[in-house]
Amino acid sequence: MEFIINHTDEILVSHSGLALAGAVLKQSPLRKRLNEICLGKRKRPEIPHGDVLMSMIGLLCLGKSDFADIETYRHEASFRRALGLKKVPSEETLRQRMDQLGTAAIDILYEESVRMIAQHAPTLTACHKEWIPLDIDVSPFDNSGTKKEGVFWTYKKLDGYSPNFAYLGVEGYLIHCELRPGNQHCQDGTPEFLKRSLDLARQVTDGKLLVRMDAGNDDGDNLHILRKSKHVDWIIKRNLRRESEEDWLEEAQALGTWEEPRVGKEIYTGTTWRKRDGKLYRVVFEVIQRTITADGQRLLVPEIEISTWWTSLRLSPKKVIELYHQHGTSEQFHSELKSDMDLERLPSGKFDTNALMLSTGLVAYNMLQLCGQTALTENDHLPQEEQMPLPKPVFRRRLRSVIQDLMYFAARLTRHSNRWGLSLWRSNPWRSVWESVYTRLQCPPVPEPR
Repeated sequence: MEFIINHTDEILVSHSGLALAGAVLKQSPLRKRLNEICLGKRKRPEIPHGDVLMSMIGLLCLGKSDFADIETYRHEASFRRALGLKKVPSEETLRQRMDQLGTAAIDILYEESVRMIAQHAPTLTACHKEWIPLDIDVSPFDNSGTKKEGVFWTYKKLDGYSPNFAYLGVEGYLIHCELRPGNQHCQDGTPEFLKRSLDLARQVTDGKLLVRMDAGNDDGDNLHILRKSKHVDWIIKRNLRRESEEDWLEEAQALGTWEEPRVGKEIYTGTTWRKRDGKLYRVVFEVIQRTITADGQRLLVPEIEISTWWTSLRLSPKKVIELYHQHGTSEQFHSELKSDMDLERLPSGKFDTNALMLSTGLVAYNMLQLCGQTALTENDHLPQEEQMPLPKPVFRRRLRSVIQDLMYFAARLTRHSNRWGLSLWRSNPWRSVWESVYTRLQCPPVPEPR
């Protein structure tokens, strides 16, 4: 088919979804708090700190993480108006201001991000009964081939960073993150990170929390913090260190429940108790003994696989193990940060600037999550013919889908009687949902006790 190409003076916007981000930011004191940051004796800059970081958040909501990407939107009216900016910074201004701010704005970003979640998020989903998961995990960022400050050889056998993350709820809202040098052990600094994560989580919910951590965080300091925290339970995978596999097998056979899913494979699950720093803790174990492989090969020496977890839960061993395995969902959240938001290869050579970039990404990540979850909630209230064209019901939308369907939403920018508007194509299958999400984010419901 051959098309006839014409031109128009009408303002067409391919990313009108930024209006959703602007609706959230409009009700937040984030911009005001950022503008109050004083960098030494320097007077207030021509472009306020808030406008600079709002511009970066807008880019990240579109899946762009490079400073040079701002030039595409620098003279575009829709980008500036959607985010409520007085002026869009240039690439040079954006880079220099991020360098100057460094870590000065990070705490503000964390605090205002959890405020947005508490104000706009639908009810947090528990992983079991009343327990809301708080998953803490390290995920290396591959920055191979660069000489950026803080890039070292990581445990994943690549050059990069080793940031730590804390996700709240089954939806995976990112309430805390911390950029770390690539060679930093995952437990270094984790007690402070854990305390801060619990404090931020409490600004969102008063319900019971279930903290889940990997074996790298099997440390007495973490257990001590969790034990002192109110309404907090935990599952932490144990590091067996030099414990004997034969001793564990013998104990599992004596105390555990036996099952044989196939010939040559025996599984023992159960509970025992261990002392740690003078305190007695419950330990759930799963011991697997294989004498025949899955393809029928007999083994001369049986294979023994030991998995154990510290836990404060009084649930059955199988349920505790199931809840810990759900912790693996956080790998999906890591993937969305790295690929969908293009944040893995951080843009600066300076460590503090990249730390600020990651924290700015935390705000954008949560805004996209809010848009996605609000769209699912609003979708249920729409007539059948106006609902989202989803192939099957979903509990959570991946960030890539939110960016493609809601952020890159085409519209026409209009102006009438000195008021700006967006004209949506009536036949767009996402029109009704997009409009409902915009209305909801502009006038959020009064948060219920969580």
